[in-house]
Amino acid sequence: MMKDKILESATEMFLTYGFKSVTMDDIAEKMSISKKTIYTHFSNKTKLVEETTFGMFECISTGIDMICSLNNNPIEELFQIKKFVLDNLKDEKSSPLFQLQKYYPKLHTNLTQKQFEVMKECVATNLNRGVEGGFFRKEIDIQFITRVYFKGMMGIKDVETFPSETFTMNYLLERYLEYHVRGIATEKGIQTLEKVQNQYN
Repeated sequence: MMKDKILESATEMFLTYGFKSVTMDDIAEKMSISKKTIYTHFSNKTKLVEETTFGMFECISTGIDMICSLNNNPIEELFQIKKFVLDNLKDEKSSPLFQLQKYYPKLHTNLTQKQFEVMKECVATNLNRGVEGGFFRKEIDIQFITRVYFKGMMGIKDVETFPSETFTMNYLLERYLEYHVRGIATEKGIQTLEKVQNQYN
């Protein structure tokens, strides 16, 4: 279906070059179709950005659900999710979230709300399983840490604070996960973290 093909090409180009840089002409040229064909399916670029953004969100949410359903130890689960997200977002070289915030603020607000709803549940489950399995300390405040984790995860994607010339997204996620786990882990959790880090490096 042409609409799906346009979404696929647009997603690929937006992730590689950024939402701002890619024009409707660029997408038409890459696909060897007319711009009119794109406008038949998407009334304007904002609509196309919206559909690609929420399409990516659904795809990643589904993948994360599948990883969580494997019931691996909660520390390994965090690193598996990190790898899956990076594989699907091309290491976020174009800083898609930051560009979305800058050029499409309304879309960014909607996406952030959806991400929080999904992540809140996923992270709380991970933390609870970590406490039950003796990986995380029993006294941690799960509601508080869930929110801090989400805010931190959004914060490291701010390219003004963490410029991509200095920090790759893989490096930031790696360091952030270590920071997160070490702050809440038991001795068993620390040992597991070090083992998992060796596996994923």
